[in-house]
Amino acid sequence: MASAFPHQPPVDHAPRERTNVVVDRNEPTDVLQILSSETAQEILVTLKSEPRTASDIAESVDQSVQTVSYHLKRLCEAELITPIETWYSKKGREMTVYALATERLVVKFHDDTD
Repeated sequence: MASAFPHQPPVDHAPRERTNVVVDRNEPTDVLQILSSETAQEILVTLKSEPRTASDIAESVDQSVQTVSYHLKRLCEAELITPIETWYSKKGREMTVYALATERLVVKFHDDTD
């Protein structure tokens, strides 16, 4: 009997064209700190080509799933990536599919004279 798993339907996702990050002394942003991590940068580069699961990303960046999951959580909180789909493994386990939330990140410095 054929199994319904793995179930990995095609993903249709279009990230935002641009996201602004404003650097302001009165309202600090964590985005730059999150992006300072080499692993976070590798994850973003991996997701540029196509959406992937945490285990696929871990294999691609040669890190543990736990390490990748930590960075995925931080990248989601910074709204740089987003969960877009749920796939199912051969064993029927749910796997979140992640994709870039934005194509371009623009860093702006707050001007106190505004």
